[in-house]
Amino acid sequence: MGSLFDFFKKGSGPAERDSYIASSDEPLDREIDALYGMLADILGSDKLVIKAGKMDAMRFMRSPLRGERVLGLERIILENPTIEHVPSDAEIPKLLTELSESIADLMARRSLEDKIEKKIAEKLEENHQDYVKDIRMQVLDEERPHGESPQAKARREALEKLDTVKLTQSVMELLRPKTLEEIVGQPRAVRSLLAKLSSPYPQHLLLYGPPGVGKTTAARLVLEQAKRVAASPFAEDAPFVETDGTTLRWDPRDMTNPLIGSVHDPIYQGARRDLADFGVPEPKPGLVTDAHGGVLFIDEIGEMDVMLQNKLLKVLEDKRAFFESTYYDPTDPKVPPYIKKLFDEGAPADFVLIGATTREARDISPALRSRCAEIYFEPLTPAHIVRIVENAAKKLDAALADGVAELISDYTVEGRKAINLLADAYSFALERREAEGPTVIGKDDVYAVAQVSRLYQYVKDRSSERPEVGHVFGLGVAGYLGSVIEIEAVAFPAHEKGKGAVRFNETAGSMAKDSVFNAASVVRRLTGIELSDYDLHINVIGGGNIDGPSAGVAILSAITSALTDRPLRQDVAVTGEISLYGHVRPVGGVFEKAYGAKQAGMKTLVIPEENRKDIPEGHLGLSIHPVETAEEAFRLLFADGWTDTERKDADANG
Repeated sequence: MGSLFDFFKKGSGPAERDSYIASSDEPLDREIDALYGMLADILGSDKLVIKAGKMDAMRFMRSPLRGERVLGLERIILENPTIEHVPSDAEIPKLLTELSESIADLMARRSLEDKIEKKIAEKLEENHQDYVKDIRMQVLDEERPHGESPQAKARREALEKLDTVKLTQSVMELLRPKTLEEIVGQPRAVRSLLAKLSSPYPQHLLLYGPPGVGKTTAARLVLEQAKRVAASPFAEDAPFVETDGTTLRWDPRDMTNPLIGSVHDPIYQGARRDLADFGVPEPKPGLVTDAHGGVLFIDEIGEMDVMLQNKLLKVLEDKRAFFESTYYDPTDPKVPPYIKKLFDEGAPADFVLIGATTREARDISPALRSRCAEIYFEPLTPAHIVRIVENAAKKLDAALADGVAELISDYTVEGRKAINLLADAYSFALERREAEGPTVIGKDDVYAVAQVSRLYQYVKDRSSERPEVGHVFGLGVAGYLGSVIEIEAVAFPAHEKGKGAVRFNETAGSMAKDSVFNAASVVRRLTGIELSDYDLHINVIGGGNIDGPSAGVAILSAITSALTDRPLRQDVAVTGEISLYGHVRPVGGVFEKAYGAKQAGMKTLVIPEENRKDIPEGHLGLSIHPVETAEEAFRLLFADGWTDTERKDADANG
C-alpha cells in the first residue's frame, strides 16, 4: 500500500490521505497518520516535506516502525532535529497526546495569524487605493494646470460672468456719511465716543438711541479716527467686525457658535479629513478672534441670548476664547501643534466691544452694563432731518424744490428712513426729467412715495396761539422718542348735587386714572370746588395708554380749566407727577420728551424742579421752566396766569 510519506510527496489530496489512514490496521497507526494529515492541512503537503527535510525527519516518515514515525513527528512539530530517542509502544500514547496539543496550539496561532494578515492586507489595499487615487489626481492636476473638471470650469466661468454684471452701488452705501462731520445731530455722542475710543485705555461701550440716528456709522468712523491718534492702541490695520445680535444664538452643544467659536468633532461634525482620520477635533475661532486688536460691533446687542451674553463676558474678562472637546487628547502625538495651542491656550480675543441697542438700559444685562461705558444718541429733530436730506441730495446731484426737505421731515424722525424716502422720490423725479435738464425733486414726488408706501406725517405742528378751555398738552416717551399727549376735559353741573360722575378713557392706563383722583384732591384744595358736584369727562385724544404718573400735572390743569372755565395756553407742554398736596414730583425721559415738544411746535416746556439737571437750559430753543408746585405750573399754563388773588376769586366763585 506504500507509506503516508508517498502520498505527501505525490501531492495527494485530503480524500486519498483519509482513505489511507482509515485502512491502517492499528489505532495508534491511524492516530499517528492522522497527526501527519493535520500537519499537511496546516502547512500544506509541499511545505511539510520541505520542513521534514530540514529537521532530518524524512527517513523516519518512511520508516515502517511506529516509534520512528513518532520520532519524525516530534522533530517536525517541536522543530528540533537533535531529538534521538525512539519512543516505545508504551510511551507513544502519552507522547501523541502532547503532540496533539502542540498541533492544536499551532492551528490556533495559524488561524489568528491568518486573520491579522487578512486585516493587514485589507488596510494595505485601502491605503494603496488612496495612494493610487492621490497619484491619479496629481497626474490630472499636472495635465490640467487649473486642476478643474469640465463641469467645475463651466461653473466657475458662469460665476465670473455674473461678476461682470454691475447694477450700481446701493443708495445707502452712496449716501452713508464718510466723515464724522457728516453725522448730523450727535455732536455730544460722537465727541464722547471718540474720547473713550482714542484713549490709551479704550473702554467697552454701549450705545443707546432710536434707530436710524447713526450709531453704527459713528462707531466705524470713530475707529478710523482713533487709529490716527498717537496715544491710541489701535494699529493701522485694526479690524472693525460688525454683526447683529438678533442673528446670534447660543448653541449648548457648541457645534455652531459664530461669535465665540466652535469645535467640529471628527465623527459627526465634519472635521477636516486629515484630522478626522486620526480622531482629532477641529476648533474654529469665531468673530471675537476676528476682531482681535480692533473693534467688535454688535448691533441690537439687547436681542442676544442671555447665555451667549454670559459667554461673551467671559471672553471680555480672559481676552481669550477657550475650546473644549471630549475628543481632544493632549498626549496624542498626531494632534497638530496649532490645534494643541488652541485647546491649551485658547484663541486670542483682545478687542473693544461696542454694542448698540434701541432698547432701554433696564433691558440690558446688568453684568454687561457694569463692564461698559454708556453713551446716549439723541433723537433727531425736524431741523436735523432737513440737513440730512439736503446733504444726501447733493450726493445724488439732485436739486430740491422749496419745502421738500421740510416735507420729508414731517414723515419721519429717522435719518435712514429719510434717506430712503429721498431716494424713492429721486426715482420718480428721474422719470419726468428732461433729456439734458437737472433732476429736481418736488413735493409731488414725495407725496407719491408716501401714498404708495402708506406713510403718514409723523410730526404735526399742534401748537396754537389761541388758548383753549379744558385742553392741555402733556408729554410721553416710548423708547427714545418723545411725543405730546393731548388731554381734554369738560365739566357739567351734576343733576343732583353730590352725585356727579367722573369718566375717563378705559385704555388710558391705571396710573393715569390714579392721577385723576389725585388731581381731584388738589383741585378741591386750590379752588374749593367739590368734584362730586360735577359730571366730569376726561379724554386722552387718540386713546393712547399712559404708562406712568407723568401726566398728573397735565390732567390737573385740564380739570381745573374745565371747572373754572379759564383757558390754557396751547404753546406749552407739561410733564410731572402730582402729589395729593399739589407738589410736582420728578419723572423719567425728560430729555426725550423735550424732542417731542419741539417736534409739535411748542415754545415752552414745564418740568419738575428735580429734573432741572436732566436737560440743558435752552435745549432745542425751548423755554424750559422747572416748577415745584401746581400753582407754579398754573402760572405758566393758564393764559391769564394764576395768582393768589385770582385763586381766591376762583374759590369765591366755587
